Amino acid sequence: MATLLLDSSNTSLSVGFENNGVLIGFTSYEAWQVQSEHMVPEIDKLMAKLGLSRNDIDKIVTSIGPGSYTGVRIALTIAKVTSLACSAPIYPVSSLRVLKDNDKPSICVINARSNRSYFGVYEGKTVIIEDCIKTNDEVKEYIASHTDYSICGDARYLGYENNDTNICLQMVSLLGVLKKAENDLSVKPVYMKD
Repeated sequence: MATLLLDSSNTSLSVGFENNGVLIGFTSYEAWQVQSEHMVPEIDKLMAKLGLSRNDIDKIVTSIGPGSYTGVRIALTIAKVTSLACSAPIYPVSSLRVLKDNDKPSICVINARSNRSYFGVYEGKTVIIEDCIKTNDEVKEYIASHTDYSICGDARYLGYENNDTNICLQMVSLLGVLKKAENDLSVKPVYMKD
């Protein structure tokens, strides 16, 4: 049995499989505006490489936002269809939370455009600041007052270096704290914009 891991909430596409707490295979790359064309073929390629069939999928972990309006819906839609086809429950997770730097205190950001950021702060399995929207100036102030925290996500738009995170590996690390959706088909994306 295996857990399918999906994220397309920002500019990249991430697909992976977990078994018994171990990331057994993944692919992740920039796929801005082509995630919908690539995600299902990437799932199929990875399943073939790992010798898995659809019947082996017993759980699905998917990011639900915040992030790109279309990107968030791509992974979630594929998760719902797969859940229905495989009778596998969905475990939704914040797209900011999966950006964190392992157990280090992490400031996680995604560009929300219009001089704003999707913003969340995590340490290990603990949420320090719930996902929200802040102005870029507010985010920079927070970063300046927390210099020992990792800056995670594509923070180049804020003038910081990019901290590459293996999103699938972070999903695996969170399996013990994620909650199964009450109704897989009613899982809603988190947009946060007005």
